[in-house]
Amino acid sequence: MLRPFVAYLRVYEPLSTFGDPPPGPLVKAVKDTRLTSGMAGEREHTMWIKSQVSTPVRLLPAELANGRAAPSTATDVLVLDPAEVPGETGPGPLVCPLELRARSAAALISFLDDAPPALRSAVGTATGFTPDKARSRAGAALGNLPKSAVHMLTTTWTVPLPWFALVDPDQRRLELGDGQDDPRREMSWRVAMRDARRRVTEARELVGRTLGESGPARILTETERWLTNFDPGSAVELDYGGLVQLITDADLESDTSAEEVHSILAALRSGNIERLAELFDELRGYWNTIAAREHAN
Repeated sequence: MLRPFVAYLRVYEPLSTFGDPPPGPLVKAVKDTRLTSGMAGEREHTMWIKSQVSTPVRLLPAELANGRAAPSTATDVLVLDPAEVPGETGPGPLVCPLELRARSAAALISFLDDAPPALRSAVGTATGFTPDKARSRAGAALGNLPKSAVHMLTTTWTVPLPWFALVDPDQRRLELGDGQDDPRREMSWRVAMRDARRRVTEARELVGRTLGESGPARILTETERWLTNFDPGSAVELDYGGLVQLITDADLESDTSAEEVHSILAALRSGNIERLAELFDELRGYWNTIAAREHAN
């Protein structure tokens, strides 16, 4: 099964931050989980399909017919050992809930706010929910989040370039597997929360001072604000997710996106505009080629 063409920015928090003591089902899930980052996209895809083939159709994945959260919302988690993360994190284990229901609810509210009336009406007809009822159900799902922010940000068909400012380019994790559809195939970086916050603040200040507060600076500001919701002992993971299915072995091995973003920041500091333009054009060309696959699908 193909994974969704989605990239991820995840936060893994110490288990102790989820309660004192943490809920029993979560503790058991952390101990027993076999879910990996490579499998997470497939899990989300499966949950979405189940919501659409159920009778009646569920408005949100990982939701029961009465609108309450399915038991899986408490047990679908990714787990890291602090030893797997460069820098100071913990105490372990480190936990990232998938929070698929809540993330889908946030996306639904955004859709209801932005979509043309005809499209909203068509979706309402297909699901049996009026826009007001759908908004209310989605708002209730978000209200059930134990924290004020989800542990995962996602983008389709591309990686926002400012996200690379958070990571150390030398800490890249690359697993090619046995081909582009191998579920073990992965390209990611992990970083301690304290280091991620320091880097994003430095990048936000630099970009805002030199290029203005829109565009990349806005993404850095939003990312910085999001990171403040989590424990300082957390870990942050930037993961190409299902995008690795679109990139050849050779291109993955030679991918220098993280290095180039850090070189762009260095060029901003030194005022080397010529080098800045060159690096930006190279990155834009690389990621535009990948994003263009969306129109072919």
